[in-house]
Amino acid sequence: MLSLNRIFAIRPASVSRIAGLGFLALVAAAVPASAQQQGTLRTRVEPGHAGVFVDGKYLGPAKNFGVARKYSLPAGEHEVKLVEPRYEDMTTKVTITAGKTTVLNQSLKALPLAKPPYGLLKIEGAHKYSPVYINEKYYGQAAEFDNFVQGLKIPPGEYAVKVVGVEGGPSKDEKVKVEADKTTIIKMK
Repeated sequence: MLSLNRIFAIRPASVSRIAGLGFLALVAAAVPASAQQQGTLRTRVEPGHAGVFVDGKYLGPAKNFGVARKYSLPAGEHEVKLVEPRYEDMTTKVTITAGKTTVLNQSLKALPLAKPPYGLLKIEGAHKYSPVYINEKYYGQAAEFDNFVQGLKIPPGEYAVKVVGVEGGPSKDEKVKVEADKTTIIKMK
């Protein structure tokens, strides 16, 4: 009687290699196509607290995507915008390659310092990475406005402040009047 090994001219060691390749093919097929088409973005940006927006979506401060963290994106070209109110905004295109990490290195150019008088704007009770917008412009993350030594020095006036909740946290839109040499507090809870 002929064995299958003889009919197909397969040696026993080759059978285990073929079985291993078949297993790898099954595992690869089980991974969703979308996961196979992802790459990652890592940023090295000065200042590190600049907000990172990809295709118009806020991802968080640049320092979150430095050495230890990466942001998963679909393969292809994406628009990245870096925003920090004391620096010029920067917009660039990056190409994400499936299975690879793309690193964006950028130093933003500082703007001239604003002149007083100032009021101080604080936000209490927001998730630390919640983005804060003033008159529809990104001004930072809530952690920069939420402790006894930090707040945003801003010229006196009326402002529309929006705090966008992350990870299920609260969001808030509020009109505020900031007065010179006074602190204005927005409470999230």
